[in-house]
Amino acid sequence: MSQLPPRDESLALMHAHVQSESLRRHMYSVEAACRAYARRWGEDEALYGAAGLLHDYDYEEHPDEHPLHGAAELRERGYPDELVRAVLSHYTVRTGVAPESRLERTLHACDEITGLVTAAALVRPSRSVMDLEAKSVLKKMKDRAFAAGVDREEVRRAAEELGVDLAEHVQFVIEAMRAVAPELGLAGS
Repeated sequence: MSQLPPRDESLALMHAHVQSESLRRHMYSVEAACRAYARRWGEDEALYGAAGLLHDYDYEEHPDEHPLHGAAELRERGYPDELVRAVLSHYTVRTGVAPESRLERTLHACDEITGLVTAAALVRPSRSVMDLEAKSVLKKMKDRAFAAGVDREEVRRAAEELGVDLAEHVQFVIEAMRAVAPELGLAGS
């Protein structure tokens, strides 16, 4: 098994390939949620965090090959196979790799929901996750016009595959994002 590089190396890799601040913030959100789940389950927090931080790092430069291009580069850079497989499994439609391990199911479950949580926070008067609750996100989720790019069925299915109640999952992700709210631009004013 390959050694996981320190977070600062993964962060530098992500920053070298991702210029969009909103995409960076998405990746920080997924990293925070994955790390929180790793702590909850006693799993490798650094590994889960790196999967969240790097899962979309090739998207800007190679949108038509995402995440195949990124996974190949991560493998070449010596990232652990389980991280590479997690990155591939977060986009099954393109890769054919379905999420099977706990790490893979966690990344898949945290990916889409962070976008919905971010959108719900940004329409609040506070523009913050600090006062956001799951019930507000779930209510917004029913409005198909709101954050229309988020696949609601995938959000539901991913939470189910992770083995967590949807409302509990949404609240857990909100709380994980609160821990890094300033980095996400969601701490409010």
